[in-house]
Amino acid sequence: MDIKTSGSGQLFGRHRRKIAPFEIPEHPGPNASHEDLEAWARSKAANFNQHVIGYGALAEGEWKAAKIPEPDLGTMRRYRLERIREQLRARDLAGIYLYDPLNVRYATDASNMQLWTLHNPVRACFVATDGPVILYDFHNCEHLSDHSEVVDEVHAGIAWFYFEAGNRVEEQAAKWAKITAGLVHQYGGGNKRLAFDQVDSHGIPHLNREGIEVIYGEDVMEEARKIKSPDEILCMRRAVVACEAAMREMEKALRPGMSENDLWSILHAENIRRGGEWIETRLLASGPRTNPWFQESSARIIEAGDLVSFDTDLIGSYGFCCDISRTWLAGDGNPSNEQRALYQMALEQIDHNREMLAPGVSFKELSHQGKSLPDEYLPNRYSVLFHGVGLCDEYPAVRYPSDWESVGYEGELEPGMVVCVESYVGRHGGHEGVKLEDQILITDTGYEQLSSYPLDERLMGNV
Repeated sequence: MDIKTSGSGQLFGRHRRKIAPFEIPEHPGPNASHEDLEAWARSKAANFNQHVIGYGALAEGEWKAAKIPEPDLGTMRRYRLERIREQLRARDLAGIYLYDPLNVRYATDASNMQLWTLHNPVRACFVATDGPVILYDFHNCEHLSDHSEVVDEVHAGIAWFYFEAGNRVEEQAAKWAKITAGLVHQYGGGNKRLAFDQVDSHGIPHLNREGIEVIYGEDVMEEARKIKSPDEILCMRRAVVACEAAMREMEKALRPGMSENDLWSILHAENIRRGGEWIETRLLASGPRTNPWFQESSARIIEAGDLVSFDTDLIGSYGFCCDISRTWLAGDGNPSNEQRALYQMALEQIDHNREMLAPGVSFKELSHQGKSLPDEYLPNRYSVLFHGVGLCDEYPAVRYPSDWESVGYEGELEPGMVVCVESYVGRHGGHEGVKLEDQILITDTGYEQLSSYPLDERLMGNV
């Protein structure tokens, strides 16, 4: 590997090689130069990177059984980078500076302390419209992106938030702005318009003083991410298989007398076993806690005859989100008529709205022609009828007709988008509620459902 040194003495590397798993070079010996030792250490670290090691025999065996081929991650990374640059060119931008860990993952396919960096902005990525991809990582973490074939340079990031910078916040922000402006001046070709997905407000005046125009950039990334490549779809298929395997372990373990947290912990554990990363919410509830929705998993003991409703909201293999909801009946008994009625209403809503999905269908059509709910259920309605999904819940969000005037927006479905169709049914003032949700690919001619976890036959009235 060609090891370079920045002006500050910070080591960084050029990432242009494909890492072959576990091909560790011999140690160069006790008399080796500092440069040779550094190169050996970086090569060793790169080959032990989690993304290089892979997901293990359990997940790989399940994917083989499901006959899902291996994605070409190099092709996927290059596709993503070009998607970003298409958006930058269309908006006449010199580049984009990314802080959101999911956007950094999209641009680089490199991850590091994803949840911690959601609220501690120590990790960022600069993508030039015409120029390099430069990753600014946490200190001593430069090796974590050595597997990526699209990252050109890695530097230690400058932390200019209060926890790290204290009363030197403005000093560090000014230093960061000067370096950032230097990138724009070097690679922007005279264009000084730099987009940001998110940026702390006190950094903006420093950028302005350096001659940089700060542009809203969240739309750049959402528009880039909305159309998935064939390799991204393969990754998502694998993630869904792993997620549903974890759900099976949950359902097998479900029994009266266990707590909601006991059950919820199984999904976490089985996700991690298959190389998953985290779960975005804690949405699992039982019995009377299922109405209204959005109760987080608790120590409540599940009782026989309870409905147990949950939403996976799971960031799984390859960093892809699996957003699937199911409702189960606890115990060996039969459901009540009310439980069946709630389940049937949710199922009818999902079935009707799924059939609307096709390229060219507008968000307004989905909202206004989708199946809604009777008046007594609308106060407890879910926030959306449909939403996009990729590395997390993404654009678009399609609302109920009653919410269209205040928050609805125009757009249409396109091939390569992946959306979730949602239903929560719980009568206002009622005892229980049902949550169902499936993940669906928009194809050239219609749709393909990616999630396939079976429904509860007892609640459907089939037994």
